[in-house]
Amino acid sequence: MFTANLLLSSLFLASSVAALSPLLDPWHARPHIPYVDEPDDSVSVFHVSTHQLISSYKETFYFDQLIDHNNPKLGTFKQRYWHNYEFYEPGGTIVLSTPGEVNAEHFSSYLTNSTINGMIAQATDGATIIIEHRFFGESNPYPDLSVESLRVHTIQQAIDDLEYFAKNVKLPMPGGDEVTPDKALWILIGGSYPGALVSYVMQNKPGLFFAGYSSSGVVQAIGHFWGYFEPIREWMPKNCSSDVEAVIKYIDETFDSGNATAIHDMKAIFGLEDIVHQDDFGAAMKLVLNYWQGGNINQESVGFYGFCDALEVDKGKSAPASGWGLDHALKAWGAYWKNSFYTSACGNATAEDCFGTHDPNSSSWNNTELSDSRSWKWMTCNEFGFFPVGASEGYPTIVSRHLTPEHSERGCQYDFPGAFTGLKKSSLLNALKVNVAYGGWNITTERLIFANGERDPWREATVAANGASFPKMDLQPHLLSDGFHCSDMLASEGSSKAVKAVQDAAVGYMAKWYADWKKKQSA
Repeated sequence: MFTANLLLSSLFLASSVAALSPLLDPWHARPHIPYVDEPDDSVSVFHVSTHQLISSYKETFYFDQLIDHNNPKLGTFKQRYWHNYEFYEPGGTIVLSTPGEVNAEHFSSYLTNSTINGMIAQATDGATIIIEHRFFGESNPYPDLSVESLRVHTIQQAIDDLEYFAKNVKLPMPGGDEVTPDKALWILIGGSYPGALVSYVMQNKPGLFFAGYSSSGVVQAIGHFWGYFEPIREWMPKNCSSDVEAVIKYIDETFDSGNATAIHDMKAIFGLEDIVHQDDFGAAMKLVLNYWQGGNINQESVGFYGFCDALEVDKGKSAPASGWGLDHALKAWGAYWKNSFYTSACGNATAEDCFGTHDPNSSSWNNTELSDSRSWKWMTCNEFGFFPVGASEGYPTIVSRHLTPEHSERGCQYDFPGAFTGLKKSSLLNALKVNVAYGGWNITTERLIFANGERDPWREATVAANGASFPKMDLQPHLLSDGFHCSDMLASEGSSKAVKAVQDAAVGYMAKWYADWKKKQSA
């Protein structure tokens, strides 16, 4: 049987679930960088060569950021950042990163060499900075998340934030007012959406950053994103994928039959007979697959592998690669839902109240209070897409094809009244605009490192996607491990030889580019 520590990932889910279970993150999986244990705040931090006592990793600083870079007259808001210069030497680099679509105050470890940020800083005499993305955590231009407020929540505004910060910040360290990009080398690092942001910034603001590192960067916006589930299908235990495919095929065939009695009986197997609409049922059935994102090289997710154990281990014996077959898998999956998963997802709510998304008058819609989940949902509705759907016809699928883009697009319209009408309703068109503006898979920026993991569920939106083509460039390395989402960002993941090779190569490239620059300066 599979065993592991519980690492809950963000999950694709309807907004109505948010209030019902603290375990589930509403609407979309947020592809942010992994958490890592915070530094011990009681331990003093000293400069590596001068041994001067410097500020705590967790000390919070504030920058006056423009609310709207297209209209500076609107004023500024307080954008939080964290800073460390234990490895910095005059002439060294400034390593900037944002954790993206989460509250940034729990990411101070990304200032240290327990992450790729600090490893690169240490190799390039650099100082590290973590900056909170606009509209996440406490860095909010406005006190609510109304449609009007969110109009300045765009990829371009985020890009402009990084430029304005780099050009205007006075860092709280010796000489911190003399390290703007015209006087120092800035390196931009990010994972997942912030990994895409690295690529977008370097494309949109050429010359601003000396180099970049994009881990699991979801550079290709994809409106209808069935590819999220492909790496899961490819890498999950074969017996489990065989049986999951069989169950999903049975579900879709039952819905396609139109037989009301058969449909009711099929849903009742899972205790979900109250769900009225087929797309809501399909969304519910794929929830357990999203546990995969919480995995890493050394410890898989109990949630995901516990699910596979429930299907494939019978009386202490594991199924062959072909699985136990449909009859056993249906009963086992149904028991798993009824006996454990349903309560963790929905508590005492009915299935329709938990998963239903078709009622435009539901109180779950259009809650304009500050929320990282709503802020990220706006980005998917407004630009990225990344809406979960079943695989295209002709491909094997572990998600129901009755889960269609309309399931997500309808939610955008309900949650943000008036914002998504006409052509703006189309996630395909919104995603296309992002790819045209920022290059997607076709980026040709130099001194930009892309690092990816084969088991990353977001792989198909990265440059490591199957079929993605790009020019081979010595100054744009593409590094690949067998890791999960952003595995290479954590030093601890270096226990995997494949991940360690990626980390060593990345640090080596950065150190060489930095050394070459210093050599030119002294020539």
